[in-house]
Amino acid sequence: MLVVRPARAADLPALERLAGSATPRLTNLPAHRDRLEERITRSQRAFSREVEFPGDEHYTFVLEDRERGEVVGTATIRAQAGANEAYYTYRQETLIHASQQLNVRREVQTLSLSHEVSEATLLCALSLDSRYQGTSAMSLLRRARLMFIAQYPERFAEILAVAFPGYLDGDGESPFWNSVGRHFFVRGYQEMNHIAGVRSKSFIAEVMPQFPLYLPLLTPQARAAIGREHPDHEPALEEMLAEGFVRSRHVDIFDAGPVVKAERTRLESFRRAAWHPVRVRPAHTLPDAEPAMIANQQLGDFRCVVARYALSPTGQLMLSPEHAEILGVEEGRAVLAAPLALPAAIDALDEGEL
Repeated sequence: MLVVRPARAADLPALERLAGSATPRLTNLPAHRDRLEERITRSQRAFSREVEFPGDEHYTFVLEDRERGEVVGTATIRAQAGANEAYYTYRQETLIHASQQLNVRREVQTLSLSHEVSEATLLCALSLDSRYQGTSAMSLLRRARLMFIAQYPERFAEILAVAFPGYLDGDGESPFWNSVGRHFFVRGYQEMNHIAGVRSKSFIAEVMPQFPLYLPLLTPQARAAIGREHPDHEPALEEMLAEGFVRSRHVDIFDAGPVVKAERTRLESFRRAAWHPVRVRPAHTLPDAEPAMIANQQLGDFRCVVARYALSPTGQLMLSPEHAEILGVEEGRAVLAAPLALPAAIDALDEGEL
């Protein structure tokens, strides 16, 4: 029995383990006990606070395997990516250089420092125990956050974004960082990734170049890495594209990993979600049905599980006593359900950014 729920203080050792085993190491999930403890405290404060519009709230969730009594995954929502300080990315742009006298016209690709994504809600800091890779646990942990946002839309922005880790070479180094950032910080990618995770990121605006970077001046390896995800995150990116996210022109400033964005109302989990009253029935009597994400409607005690989308003729969702207990719902109470399966992914660029 797997369930996604808000993180609590007792989950700190598990979060430390998940942060340390993330591949690659995540800037927004540092393997730093004090920072992770602060993250849990901040999350608990966000879940208990009355919120009318998105701000600096961070909601941290964990995936618990109840049979093993273990926390095996974690994921976070930042209500507003740049609530406290600007969330910087590089924006891919095209400049035209032309001369009538020389009969020359060249389109040159550039990267410009941007903080346009600062207003978006960011889905971030996801790490899953390797034993659960390739299972429905991945989708549950990744997309349970959407079930939470669907219930409390006032807490989040209309635009959601996900920044994926970028390509690293066989030595764990970023070709993009080595061609750009290292010249300004004189530090390796892994060191800067750690510093960015445990300190303020104000140094980005202070040190990174403010003028556009011309791609022809970067190394071929750096250019090839722009907008390319880390191989271990290819399935995650494909699922988010199937969900309805589209590639933006923004990439991470450290490793040039892709940033995908979407209007939340266009996402599959939002469009196909429906409320159903619960009918509790023994597990062996439930009809066969496709799996779905099922979430209760309790803010601080939010729970989301994968169960069969078994509906009665009158539209009641039939749950086993075990699932009803995990969700903390009684017969007649309403739950939000959305199919776990997604259509084929469409790899497209945000039309608003063409």
